[in-house]
Amino acid sequence: MIIESVELKNFRNYKSLQMDFDCGTNILYGDNAQGKTNILESLYLSATTKSHKGSKDKELINFEADEAHIKTIISKKDIPYRIDIHLKKNSPKGIAINGMPIKRASELFGILNVVFFSPEDLNLIKNGPAERRRFLDLELCQLDKIYVYNMVNYNKVLNQRNQLLKSLDFNTSLIDTLDIWDMQLIEYGQKIISRRREFIDSLNGIVYDIHRNLSGNREELKLKYLPDVSEERFYDELIRGRDRDRKLKTTSTGPHRDDFAFYIGENDIRKFGSQGQQRTAALSLKLAEIKLVAKVINDNPVLLLDDVLSELDANRQNQLLNSIGDIQTMITCTGLDDFIENRFEINKLYHIENGNIV
Repeated sequence: MIIESVELKNFRNYKSLQMDFDCGTNILYGDNAQGKTNILESLYLSATTKSHKGSKDKELINFEADEAHIKTIISKKDIPYRIDIHLKKNSPKGIAINGMPIKRASELFGILNVVFFSPEDLNLIKNGPAERRRFLDLELCQLDKIYVYNMVNYNKVLNQRNQLLKSLDFNTSLIDTLDIWDMQLIEYGQKIISRRREFIDSLNGIVYDIHRNLSGNREELKLKYLPDVSEERFYDELIRGRDRDRKLKTTSTGPHRDDFAFYIGENDIRKFGSQGQQRTAALSLKLAEIKLVAKVINDNPVLLLDDVLSELDANRQNQLLNSIGDIQTMITCTGLDDFIENRFEINKLYHIENGNIV
């Protein structure tokens, strides 16, 4: 899988930009706040329909424009694809694949597979559970269309149930409809829990050896899935919590409250690990993600590294750079010293300055 080119119009600080990429390592360098990350953001958007920063569509459009456009050309197993994303300030985004508009954004998932790694990901372990759920969902949505279907429907039902809980104080007769939403929530939720469990198990089969290597064979890393409720207990716990949900006016049980943890031996390193251990574990997770995606899709994903090298020590830098292999990679950085010192091969170099290639 290769991204051949991207064309931006009125996206972030780019009025107009056209870039052709090498199938190997592409370095985007320049001072901070020049627009390097915005290019990676456009590629991530082309794969997932979302900004990796969680930005709203209107925030992605240049201040001087009302609309923005991203055109990404990719080659996937020698089959060409064109992905067009049309962003508007006051209406939903439009997406087309090979010139054909799609009705649902979820239809884009799986066309382009990317693994995005930023300094924020190094804090994945010590941040709150919402960040780790987002990691699970974004990766699974790229790999599994059925998961996308279950996730979209679960969220719809969850929103409807929460709206109903807010309405019961004004119309108690609506309580009879709660059963309808509960059964749908359980149906989709059980499938989400089961798929997340499988995904964590698959990651564990890969991350163990990676982390052993990164830690000099001193540590053994294991991921533990922490579902808010098991598939088997979901119905009983949801029914048991109805009075609480009515008081809180929100659904307090379900996979929207899931988490997963990182253990070295018997220790949860979110609570008992050093910052170095947490960063090494986060790096191990990302490297495992690359291998798992490649295994599932039988092709290499595109790797997007956003100023990560500056946050890693020399040993971890080497481990990351050596893992790239024949994967197409886009790397942003402020300087080239790290690559020169590591004698790392650069296939294409771009100097980004104030929204332009210079």
